[in-house]
Amino acid sequence: MLLAALSVATAASAQDQADLAKAAQNPVAAMISLPLQNNTLFGVGPHGDTANVLNVQPVIPFTIGHWNIINRTIAPIMYLPDLTEGLPEVPNGVNRGSTFGLGDINQSIYLSPAKAGPVIWGIGPSITIPTATDENLGSEKWSAGPAAVVLAQPGPWVVGSLIRQLWSFAGNSDREDVSQLLIQPFVNYNFKGGWYAVSSPIITANWEANSSDRWTVPLGGGGGRIFRIGGQAMNAQVQSFYNVESPRFGPDWSLRFQLQFLFPK
Repeated sequence: MLLAALSVATAASAQDQADLAKAAQNPVAAMISLPLQNNTLFGVGPHGDTANVLNVQPVIPFTIGHWNIINRTIAPIMYLPDLTEGLPEVPNGVNRGSTFGLGDINQSIYLSPAKAGPVIWGIGPSITIPTATDENLGSEKWSAGPAAVVLAQPGPWVVGSLIRQLWSFAGNSDREDVSQLLIQPFVNYNFKGGWYAVSSPIITANWEANSSDRWTVPLGGGGGRIFRIGGQAMNAQVQSFYNVESPRFGPDWSLRFQLQFLFPK
């Protein structure tokens, strides 16, 4: 009887961990979480320097009737090296020198069915607020546009994509307009014990740039694990990406480390 009870408890614990992993990998899951995502960018600027962006990304959902409303915030804390040294002129009025501080905050709100089917989806508005503490760290523009997420979770897989397009509509008229596409496909395969393999590159297109400087296309991936420290559920992962396409003075490759605090119901 004791062995049977332990076997049932172990199976239930494994299932809870699998469910938690899938919720952590679902951008529109009805679960409060706090991801801290650190991106180190290598080969940036005319001297191949290193930049760093720490994204603080709280996710706060609530339910109204048959719908989940998912609030996703991205607050970037940035370090950028001198990107203009050695150029004949300073672009867009941006000052020379390295900079550190808060970048522009992005807020997205997704409307998603509370009862998930085989295909999970969410759609809603996204707005970027010019909160940068230095003109080097932001666009000095208000931008807005649509955002959408679609995914499926067959067996141990979580497969889908996030898409967002932003256009500037107000702000400093001396700065370049914003028209930016972001596509983040994600593929996760979950193993036993909370371990998983993941690839979630962030592909961007700056439609205001010349065609040769428009796209950033990374390829790569990594792995992670769902675990607990005391009663606190956590998700840690590391990924590395090589940019097969990037703007002039854009990074050659990047290293992403993410620690996510999970608060399941």
